[in-house]
Amino acid sequence: MTLLTRAGTALAAVLAAAACATSAPGAAGAPATPTARADGAPGLTGHRPCPGQPDVTCADLTVPLDRSGAVPGTLKLRAAVFGAADAPRGTLLFLTGGPGQPGVPYVARIRSRLPSALGEYRLVMIDQRGTGGTAVDCPALQKEVGSSDTVAPTPAAVTACAEGLGARRNFYTTSDTVADLEDLRRALGVRSWTVDGVSYGTFTAGQYALAHPQRVRRLVLDSVVPLDGAGVLYEAALGHSGEVLRTACREQRCGFDPAADLAKVVRRDGNGVGVFNLLVIASIIDPKLNDPRFGILNALHASAGGDRARLDGLVAGFSGPSDESPADFSSGLHAATLCADSRWPWGDASAPTEGRERALRQAVRRIRPAEVWPFQRETAGEQGIPQTCLPWPASRPNRPAAGRTLTMPVLLLAGDRDLSTPVRWAREVAAATPKAELVVIEGAGHSTQSRSDGGARAAEAFLLR
Repeated sequence: MTLLTRAGTALAAVLAAAACATSAPGAAGAPATPTARADGAPGLTGHRPCPGQPDVTCADLTVPLDRSGAVPGTLKLRAAVFGAADAPRGTLLFLTGGPGQPGVPYVARIRSRLPSALGEYRLVMIDQRGTGGTAVDCPALQKEVGSSDTVAPTPAAVTACAEGLGARRNFYTTSDTVADLEDLRRALGVRSWTVDGVSYGTFTAGQYALAHPQRVRRLVLDSVVPLDGAGVLYEAALGHSGEVLRTACREQRCGFDPAADLAKVVRRDGNGVGVFNLLVIASIIDPKLNDPRFGILNALHASAGGDRARLDGLVAGFSGPSDESPADFSSGLHAATLCADSRWPWGDASAPTEGRERALRQAVRRIRPAEVWPFQRETAGEQGIPQTCLPWPASRPNRPAAGRTLTMPVLLLAGDRDLSTPVRWAREVAAATPKAELVVIEGAGHSTQSRSDGGARAAEAFLLR
């Protein structure tokens, strides 16, 4: 559930592996923010130009690691501010995804994608706790999975990460981040703001809006994670892959059934997780599956016919060891947050590790095969999200917001080819939201504002309404 991560950094490696197999303008200048506030709220300190962006101000927000005070320590979170405090439409908080992705490095990207809106809003972005300068660093896990949700890590890498964090692993829940965001709002001195989140950022944005509805004027949710958390077995995405493949085939007049080819390949080769990971990342960088550098449809068809080289090269390239640094994307934070936040077949994060594998097997057996075809239901349990959290030690669960319904105007954006946050999730959230507007972008995949003109324009129209 990432925004711009592994898909971009792995591109060169993927192409190399496959080749071997085959032989804004806005108001300039952020305002100075006081280092302390008279009402006792935390302030922003250390104001300076952001690296490479002299018209953007970076500053630090210091927050407690543990708000109960039982575990000492603080975190210094970097925030970026672009535009004037008296912008006509107020402040726009933009939240990136993951969990594990920083925010500040993406200010320039968001400025380029929402130029008209940012002529009316002040833009704020933040490196959420455990990312960027405060990134959780778990070297073995980082190398094995990088920013992938679906690549399965080794249990040894997972347990080494959790043991390295010790008691700190309990304080990277989304509710902790929501409290940080409320501190940020107070530090900025704004009564309310507009919030825009992408991928996991939609979950954070939604939880913040449920916890502080009076503070959110309107909400953009792009590539939507359900308000009660992601489906950890990814049944909706596994099943949606067949439709995505067949739609791409119709558009390209491929002359065969790529979904049937996939079904044959994964049952013959037992590589369901690798092929699923390939398609999830493709839904970010090649959502129509028509990039000749990859040739995914033809690779599937050739493999089904017995020539496995091209597909095996693609799978290996997308699943290979990652060179992403924790500051670029923290796989340790990703694990700590997902394992705390999610609803598991074995219960919540506090459940003992004993019995988890049995509960997972039982949950997989309850999946109807047709629900995940062309994949097998075993892929649901073998992919990276459950395999990361099976060995993660019992920890403090996330505390969901008290609210259950978003009451402010909400725009939901979904790409019809998205396999990371499938369009069904957006439709379900829209159906339960009184002031919802759902826009499905045809031909788009994950992260529509950043990667499709239709998503960016729909967001700007809503923000400027």
